Amino acid sequence: MQIRNRLRHQIFQMTGEMAGCGRAVRLVCTAAAGALACVAAQAQTAVTPNPAPAEAPTLASADAAAPEKVEITGQHAHHVVGSSDAASQGVVRAEMLKSRPLLRPGELLETVPGLVVTQHSGDGKANQYFLRGFNLDHGTDFATSVNGMPVNMPTHAHGQGYADLNFIIPELVDRIDYRKGPYFAKNGDFSAAGSADIAYRKTLDAPFAQATLGSHGYRRMVGGGSTPVTAGASLLGAVELMRNDGPWTLKEGLERTNGVLTLAGGTAASGWSASLMGYQAKWHSTDQVPQRLIDAGQFLGKPFGRFDAVDPSDGGQTSRSSLSATWHDTDAMGKTQLSGYAMQYRLKLFSNFTYRMDRPVTGDQFSQQDSRQVFGLSASRSFNHHWGELFARSEVGVQARHDRLQVGLFESQDRSISVTTRIDKVRQTQLGAYAQTTVEFHPQLRGIFGLRADRLDAQVDSRLQSLNTDSASQSLLSPKLSLVFGPWRKTEFFVNTGSGFHSNDARGMTTTADPKSGEPLGRVPALVRARGAELGLRTEAVAGLQSSLALWRLDFASELTYSGDQGTTSPKGASQRYGVEWNNHWVLQPWLQFDLDLAWTHARFKHNESDDITVGRYVPNSVDRVFTGTAMLKDLGPWSVSLTERYIGPGALTSDNSVRAKPSLVSNLRLSRKLSPHSELTLDLLNLFDRRYNDIEYYYATQLSGEAAPVPDKVVHPGEPRTVRLTLRMNF
Repeated sequence: MQIRNRLRHQIFQMTGEMAGCGRAVRLVCTAAAGALACVAAQAQTAVTPNPAPAEAPTLASADAAAPEKVEITGQHAHHVVGSSDAASQGVVRAEMLKSRPLLRPGELLETVPGLVVTQHSGDGKANQYFLRGFNLDHGTDFATSVNGMPVNMPTHAHGQGYADLNFIIPELVDRIDYRKGPYFAKNGDFSAAGSADIAYRKTLDAPFAQATLGSHGYRRMVGGGSTPVTAGASLLGAVELMRNDGPWTLKEGLERTNGVLTLAGGTAASGWSASLMGYQAKWHSTDQVPQRLIDAGQFLGKPFGRFDAVDPSDGGQTSRSSLSATWHDTDAMGKTQLSGYAMQYRLKLFSNFTYRMDRPVTGDQFSQQDSRQVFGLSASRSFNHHWGELFARSEVGVQARHDRLQVGLFESQDRSISVTTRIDKVRQTQLGAYAQTTVEFHPQLRGIFGLRADRLDAQVDSRLQSLNTDSASQSLLSPKLSLVFGPWRKTEFFVNTGSGFHSNDARGMTTTADPKSGEPLGRVPALVRARGAELGLRTEAVAGLQSSLALWRLDFASELTYSGDQGTTSPKGASQRYGVEWNNHWVLQPWLQFDLDLAWTHARFKHNESDDITVGRYVPNSVDRVFTGTAMLKDLGPWSVSLTERYIGPGALTSDNSVRAKPSLVSNLRLSRKLSPHSELTLDLLNLFDRRYNDIEYYYATQLSGEAAPVPDKVVHPGEPRTVRLTLRMNF
């Protein structure tokens, strides 16, 4: 009995760390007994429960005893039994990322099942994200991080939670750890609908140089490499240069410069890293245009098509630079992790979405400007212990973030500032502490109990409206609970529930007067609570097929959002969303794989709400259905090919559902051929069948030159036509 309990304890110690965070693992075994155990595990599941090396369990004694190691790394699938605490949690490996062609860097997130990424403006601007019935705008309610640094920007000039992923270099991404729902104690602001942590590689197998030429003036060069600098430490560097005009009549002129430098040392058990990153971009925008203009085919006596611009002076420029460092150490009892970062960020954006509705003579263009410094720290400790006679593993952590920023909203014409609407200096501090315990009640039942505490403090100094200068603060507790049953016959079941939140813009917390009209306004709460629940299962009962199913629900206390376009908060009432997600990864043969992800969502306000034109319970801009499927044939001699189909279903554009967005279907093809052991040629055909679709659709009032009054109408941003890109990669 003692031997059996000791073995159970060792197994739980090894898997407990995975259960708490749901990440992948590398098992390092001795050359004899360890190798046999690993081969048996591989034969049973085809992949290890947790493929992420950063979360490797403590096997210090085995590692020290055997210099020869056997490593098993997971495949690129993310539906592995035993790998997570929820059916909607998983890991996307670099192999899957490599198989999919990308129109934009942010489309990396489309490997997260049910998440789709579009654009409504220039490609230098943050993408539009859709998940679980949310139009996440530019990132609200979906938290994203890169190498441990948050991407989402609170109290942003353009929109709350703005997440610009254009600085991503896809070739450096090692994995994406994703979670959906407010069930995870480690995740705080903006993570109610979900979150994704993007991890870069710390070393490269070989130095490389890569050049891409494509349609519409697309040119991109990227190169990188890594080298040992001292015993146990290595230096990685990469640089990206890109330019693109796009299919727009007004050439986009997007210029992007990007660089990464990472120094790292140690092992998966104990190590450290420091990264320096820099990014800048500038562009011209063809923003969304009224459908009536496209239907008419002309504007002011001249031809007008889908790719024409109403205001040719829209566009922007942005930059982001950061320094970050991490350290982790594993001992006999558990693991300690520390990280910190400092970031400098700037954005200057010029947009015109209503044309001449507010200012018929000069036009409605406005400028949003954001300049900030961000500082953050986090620390966590995970450790093994007992709950009476039960084995347990706990994690406690603290997180802190401080933003020092100046945000401004201005009226402009042809990018020349004419009127200052508001300028605010903001100091915003967010503190979070969490604790989570995983308890093994039975070999086939474990519970995860979590509690998170958050506090937000903001000081707003309104330079033009003294009535809007004030401070605000709020604290919130968020409990979490998950139960995992199984596995039985390679199938496990999940019950998840918890609460989360998103923060509101600090200006909305302190504003008492409309910055344009001076009319009284009510303040909004600092933190908005969300409550969610989920039933799920994950199975590998069918040989070669990894499948997960989740039935979920998410309630928000309000849909309050800050409108950076107007400088005010747009209040909406409480909402409820529920839906079903079904995700599949099927390996028919080592050379033939299929991925199929389906999501259906029902999104409604709990009471009638107005969108300024109609009244009803539908949540405007929510998406009802999403489908993504990929077929991949690889290693067919020198050839590999993948075909991805992405379907975005219809959705309500008005609160009464009288106007709906049209569905879209896009096909992307990637064909690769190895020219030699050190070179590869890749052809990407994006929108393979040249389908005519819209990336985004809205419904609101606009007024064009020559129109006597505003006209409610669909306003659309067209998807790009067939695009061809050819890439040559050389390894050295």
